[in-house]
Amino acid sequence: MVKQFGQLLNVDLNSGLCGLSPFPEPAVEFMGGRGFNIWYLYHHLSSGTDPLAPENILLISCGFLTGSSAPTSSRLHLNALSPLTGILGSSNIGGYAGAWLRSCNIASIIITGKSQKPVSLYIDSNGARLEDASHLWGHDTFETQEMIKRSHNDEKLKILTIGPGGESKVRFGAIMTEKDHAAGRTGMGSVMGSKNLKAIAISKGTHKHFSAITPLQKKAVSAYVSEIKKAPEFGFFSKYGSSGYVKWVNDMGIMGRKNYGKIGTEKIEQIDTRQLDKNIVRSSGCFRCPVQCKADLKLEGSDKETLFTRPEFEPVLNLGPKCGLEDLTQIIKLDNLCSRLGVDSTSAASVIAFAMDLFEKKLLPENLVGDLDLSWGNADTMEKLIVQMVEAKGLGKILRLGVRRAAQLIGNGASKYAAHIKGLELTGYHPSAIMGTALGYAVSSRGGDYNNVYASLEYSWTKEQAKKEFGTHEAVNIKSICAKGLVIKKAVTTNIIIDSLGLCKVPVLSLLRSFNLEKEVRLINGLTGLNISTKDLFDAGQKIASLEKLFNIRHEKGNTQDRLPEMFMNKESNLGLTRKNFETMLHEYYNAMGWDEKGIPPEPVYKTNFTKLEGKK
Repeated sequence: MVKQFGQLLNVDLNSGLCGLSPFPEPAVEFMGGRGFNIWYLYHHLSSGTDPLAPENILLISCGFLTGSSAPTSSRLHLNALSPLTGILGSSNIGGYAGAWLRSCNIASIIITGKSQKPVSLYIDSNGARLEDASHLWGHDTFETQEMIKRSHNDEKLKILTIGPGGESKVRFGAIMTEKDHAAGRTGMGSVMGSKNLKAIAISKGTHKHFSAITPLQKKAVSAYVSEIKKAPEFGFFSKYGSSGYVKWVNDMGIMGRKNYGKIGTEKIEQIDTRQLDKNIVRSSGCFRCPVQCKADLKLEGSDKETLFTRPEFEPVLNLGPKCGLEDLTQIIKLDNLCSRLGVDSTSAASVIAFAMDLFEKKLLPENLVGDLDLSWGNADTMEKLIVQMVEAKGLGKILRLGVRRAAQLIGNGASKYAAHIKGLELTGYHPSAIMGTALGYAVSSRGGDYNNVYASLEYSWTKEQAKKEFGTHEAVNIKSICAKGLVIKKAVTTNIIIDSLGLCKVPVLSLLRSFNLEKEVRLINGLTGLNISTKDLFDAGQKIASLEKLFNIRHEKGNTQDRLPEMFMNKESNLGLTRKNFETMLHEYYNAMGWDEKGIPPEPVYKTNFTKLEGKK
């Protein structure tokens, strides 16, 4: 069974050597992707490591099904110690790079050390080598990919690259592939930059990973595709992408605006991305995904040759309402600027919103303001600040450190308005308005982030489903704290499993709402010939969650408490998100996870049921 997981590519940037090794048998129970990464980091990364030092380890790993015939099996998971938070850095990326890596029979790239000069990594079915990348340093992510393709005379290369943001070690540097796939959160691009690794180019190999060949395998794949296409939201998501739901989040009353000082906007039509339908030049998507939710846009007034990628849901919310910006064209341009420069748009927007909030409250020192007009929604200033962050100039020199550290340096009470958890800036949902997501923000292993927990079942499941699973209809009442600890346990473990399998959350969770993974188990068993149960998967998911928490405790330096900022707490009544209500949800979650009252898991005991994956002869 171990051979079916693929090989490890070990890249030592100190020596310049690249070598292959077998997938370690003890890691089989962690599946791959996110699960394998935390297993490896837990056993190989010492406490006290500086995230930007050569000793940090960057892992880029295929999930168990990545690159297979399974629909939506495109995902790579990335982990290292985060330069933004100091704890577990974690990000996920789609496109085709994961499938190409798997076609070279590589399950994971393990990157250690630091090169003396800029290099890129080239991978094909024969192995891997490092190449000089001095001429690529300083180029943006779009330019870099084109330059590498030309130098290898191969337009089909799939490339993971950093931009100037990662090179200059902005604490939230991103890694891009193509023009619209980002591993954005927690600064994995800055870890690459600290290692002088500019890009990873992957040539398509010939290895077949869990290919659907037999009638039974083909039936399993086609049945799953059919399930996705029958989903009520399939047509909408395929046409408009995730950002088509911007009006929905406003109508739900959960959209954060002006650094979360307000909820919702009356001008939602101005940023409703469904109106971009007329601007679409080409739709696209990830490897083996029937949804195809990406799109290239032609904007009015732009150069005829210039195309923009349609932003996803989070960039629209964060660069838009969070910063008081209600001009959709400007939001698109700022999102594309972040992609080119290789910075996480969520963190970049969040520190800008923080600065605008302090400016309005007259808490930002004049010497930091300079000649900037930091009034809400000023797109020109937002562009200047993004560039300043990359270049480490002006106010951007402080904001590039992230909102937690920036608030500490600014002082003057700024920390009261720093919206972060464990050092990671929050995503678009306002925690005061949606209880399960508030708890999910707090307990997320990478910090304040919706997509790491993806608790959409708290509003997408029916009351009947909630009653059956959690014992109460109130579990799907977003204003109630009832059973939210149980809801978030389900969301956390399900998301971990999906990240470890290498599937995309859009079809599994947004479209199929498949938090019990029954359809996915049928797909896995039918395609691979294995005989696993949902219990096997959830046992593995809970073990991975516990290992991530233990890893954070080891590296925390006081930074990993599962807390929400006071700015979100209701102090005027006993309703909603009060400190007492939050603690009730938190302890229910700890109890559901089998952790102690302080949220500390027991030490891991290996050999879960997932090690039964021996296949059918």
